[in-house]
Amino acid sequence: MSERRRALVVSTGKNSAWISIDGEPRPRLAQLRRMTGERFMPVPGDVVQVRVLDDEQALVDSVEPRTFTLERRSVAGRTKTMAANVDLLVTVTALANPPPRFVTLDQLLAFAELESIAAAVVLTKPDLAEAAPRRELEALYRRLEYPAIVINPKHGENVDALRELIRGRRALLVGNSGVGKSTIFRALGGDTAIGEVSRYGLGRQTTSAGRLYRLGSGFLIDSPGISEFGLGAIPAGSLARAFREMRLPALDCRFADCTHLQEPDCAVQAAVAENEIAPSRYASYRKILLEPS
Repeated sequence: MSERRRALVVSTGKNSAWISIDGEPRPRLAQLRRMTGERFMPVPGDVVQVRVLDDEQALVDSVEPRTFTLERRSVAGRTKTMAANVDLLVTVTALANPPPRFVTLDQLLAFAELESIAAAVVLTKPDLAEAAPRRELEALYRRLEYPAIVINPKHGENVDALRELIRGRRALLVGNSGVGKSTIFRALGGDTAIGEVSRYGLGRQTTSAGRLYRLGSGFLIDSPGISEFGLGAIPAGSLARAFREMRLPALDCRFADCTHLQEPDCAVQAAVAENEIAPSRYASYRKILLEPS
């Protein structure tokens, strides 16, 4: 006789999902049920209803409603859900090699604002960047009241600070390929978690959706690199509210529907001219608004 239980999705395969029931350290493989007229696919962080058939077999019946999803958009225009039920978005940006991609960073922060979840900025490879630009970038996001951490896992710099930030939360580590996410993940203890799940064959079943690992009292989802991350078309008013430093100036614009691009008496453009809004942030705003992905 089967038993119905709730489980947390660790990772997914083509027709299966690795799940953890009641926080059990050993993930178990569960098959995905085909629903009439719909093919569903859980992602790391999902809470699912399962039928436990025996000690080794389980069947995923349904995915519980999600509080948050992160999606990426393919070149073909299709969307793929990467993670669910995250309460902290940890954006990772390299200070050099590759050079900082401010649009991606600001896009992710805007997404977090629109979804009303916390976000943090992690800057990597400080040893490859000049000190002054590094300090300026770190200070910029701290002024916006985002936790900003410059981390160098090779020397142990600020690894504990990031670990403390994740404590008690379900965090998603996200950024472009090559920024050092894997190095950070291993420094946080993710290599131990990887070793544990690999013992049970998880690595042979996973796709590019990422994996969820328990790190102390928190969880960390290691996502793949983002080739296309899209907010879609967003009205200027909504996007401006997603940029923290634009909210107050936008109230003083002459026109209520100001796009903050070329209208006269635009308080946001005035704030940019007076260096009250960083040029890099305003450039990101313009690109996101004019070139929705």
